[in-house]
Amino acid sequence: MDKKDLLNSRIGMKLVRIGKMTRAIATQKFKHEKYTVTPEQFTVLTAILDHDGLYQRQISALTLKDRPNITRIVNILEKMELVTRTSDVNRRKIYKVNITEKGKSILEQATPTVLELWQDSVAGVTDEELQNCLGVLNKIKKNLEDRLNIQI
Repeated sequence: MDKKDLLNSRIGMKLVRIGKMTRAIATQKFKHEKYTVTPEQFTVLTAILDHDGLYQRQISALTLKDRPNITRIVNILEKMELVTRTSDVNRRKIYKVNITEKGKSILEQATPTVLELWQDSVAGVTDEELQNCLGVLNKIKKNLEDRLNIQI
């Protein structure tokens, strides 16, 4: 594919649109199910569960959310008793964020809805097509990660 065809394919716009549509549908589903967290908070909780004891800047890098947004989300999650902050032993103003049992329970409740959303989004796509798509997306992601400078 030449440069002009690549530009005309608008792959970036399509990926952004898919992401926004997925987020909007997830928000609708979370409201319908009356979950106490938003999809954005779910994403942060998942990152913390996968890597318990993260610093907020690490959560920011993992989720690609800016630091003020992560601070706001962690503040809300802490008030809801879904996460705790513990002071770093070497630095007083830096905190590690850990998920609580209540946070794990919320993730457990919402995960089937998230899985259903993703199953619906790949309906009609064969396993082979999905594997090929994921392979290509991972290559693109790697190319972009090599150029992205995230402050951690």
